[in-house]
Amino acid sequence: MLELVAMPLSHPEIYLHTGVQPPRGVLLHGPPGCGKTLLANAIGGELGLPFISISAPSIVSGMSGESEKTLRETFEEAKRVAPCLLFIDEIDAITPKRESAQREMERRIVAQFLTCMDELAWDKTDNKAVVVIGATNRPDSLDAALRRAGRFDHEIGMNVPDDEARAQILRVLCSRLRLDGSFDFLALAKATPGYVGADLSALTGAAGIIAVKRIFSQISDGTLVIPDDPQSTTLASENDIDDDVEMQIDQPTTALQPFSSLSSSAHTKSSIAHFLQAHPSALTPAQLAPLCITAADFASALKQVQPSSQREGFATMPDVTWADIGALHATRSELHMAIVQPIRRPELFKSVGIDASSGVLMWGPPGCGKTLLAKAVANESRANFISVKGPELLNKYVGESERALRQVFTRARASSPCIIFFDELDALVPRRDDSLSESSARVVNTLLTELDGLDARRGVFVIGATNRPDIIDPAMCRPGRLDKLLYVDLPTPNERAEIMRTLLTRRRVPLKAAGDENVGAHVEVLVRDKADGYSGADLAAIVREAGVSALRRTLGALDAMDKQVGLDLSGSGQPEELTTAQVTFDDFQTALDKVGPSVSRSQRWKYESLKNKFAGMPVGGGPHAGEKQKATEGHDQASLA
Repeated sequence: MLELVAMPLSHPEIYLHTGVQPPRGVLLHGPPGCGKTLLANAIGGELGLPFISISAPSIVSGMSGESEKTLRETFEEAKRVAPCLLFIDEIDAITPKRESAQREMERRIVAQFLTCMDELAWDKTDNKAVVVIGATNRPDSLDAALRRAGRFDHEIGMNVPDDEARAQILRVLCSRLRLDGSFDFLALAKATPGYVGADLSALTGAAGIIAVKRIFSQISDGTLVIPDDPQSTTLASENDIDDDVEMQIDQPTTALQPFSSLSSSAHTKSSIAHFLQAHPSALTPAQLAPLCITAADFASALKQVQPSSQREGFATMPDVTWADIGALHATRSELHMAIVQPIRRPELFKSVGIDASSGVLMWGPPGCGKTLLAKAVANESRANFISVKGPELLNKYVGESERALRQVFTRARASSPCIIFFDELDALVPRRDDSLSESSARVVNTLLTELDGLDARRGVFVIGATNRPDIIDPAMCRPGRLDKLLYVDLPTPNERAEIMRTLLTRRRVPLKAAGDENVGAHVEVLVRDKADGYSGADLAAIVREAGVSALRRTLGALDAMDKQVGLDLSGSGQPEELTTAQVTFDDFQTALDKVGPSVSRSQRWKYESLKNKFAGMPVGGGPHAGEKQKATEGHDQASLA
């Protein structure tokens, strides 16, 4: 902006001496709230030159020819007071593409605007510079003729600020706030991914409101004591009694005790009422000294302020943690190193020259916890989370599926660091062969270019989950895309016991023991020994079925009592053991007989063969890596023989 705007307006003699034509227009584009209008106003204020600011919709008039006349008058005024700066906000409202314009008036306005821009040449303005700044959120909707050389030939993209930029913005916004001691702006910047300047301004405002409420509450509780004003005490002691009597005559008695009517029981609990009664006059600087905004106020404000880029398409932060997942320790460590650590400590990975993993593909039998792992990773990393069900992006109209896919990655790049989770990935990117339709092939190509194309992903991590890795296009699994393949297998006997322990603990299942026996330990032994081939979802179904069995037994006993003694609505005559259902070991045995494994033996054999093909394949080994591995093993056995 200094090079394109400040130099031509401040020192036009340099351009006249060298014969160089200065720029006429600068186009600022970027997401809403990133500071386009603020930057243009700041440039105009710093230069101290005439600054003409207009809103593009204000030019449009209902009368034929009035819009073009207003536009001509605006540019004539700019040339009359030159050198000056002309700022047009939301310029896309008057300069749409002429081939797609709905009315003839829109085409005339665009043509008039182009003509006015051409008349800003120095030979037509008496060698006085007039620079036009346009601001828009949709640069692609502008007419192509407006963006050629000699008009808006310089474009500045103002993207979502990164961590360091957000820290600087927070320092500026908080410069007028009274903060408590040392404040870590960089830590707060890392906790606000995807926030633009307007969102950070809203965050500081919310933190201030929370701080005011906290201060009133602390004053009411007595944890924060405001010192008395010695000056007011001295003045009060020097007042004569006659003055007090005169004040009582001139003013109503309620004026001496403000808000005395709030002393009723309905209002005594209000901290603000206490404060107003205790401090009827303005506070002195000494009394205001202990009042400040703390880092805890900003932490509370983070829960209330949602960034504008996340208003659409973003899922809420999952509430699943690692404690909710039993077993799967190897997969958890791989995900922790591939996604969680690069998001938390990117500078450490950059210091050793390691790029973060581009993507992870989790595959395996259904019900083994792939979706649960993705939710836990998003919760652990505290990153933005976009959940995409594979089939939901598909649309019957040509080009709509590809546009929806590009929009997902655009949102993720605008709110990095961000995790995109593609569930049932095989529905979105099937293998490209002769039987695949052209529309499905275009969707596959779009996802491949988004994963590893010309646009850098900048902190966008992709997690895919599927039950059918054999029908996914092989190009998805090459290095740079979903290069880390994680096989989520059926749990082993010890893992089944750990999963059952986690389910019983997290769901707080009430267990009833006969004597001093440990029902939970017996259930773990049961699923370890007799639940061969059961997945995590099957074990959750066993817990659910055992609870249903306990409820059925309790409800049957209650119905029998109701028939004998009549319906007792109060429940006072029922024994305590019948008012709450408790699950016994027999209920789990009954549930195990009812619930069978969801993965059949033939399907398990199929996944074992796929595991030998994919899991044993080196990353990026290609379709013949398994054959090379078998050939190498055969050569080693021959050498040993």
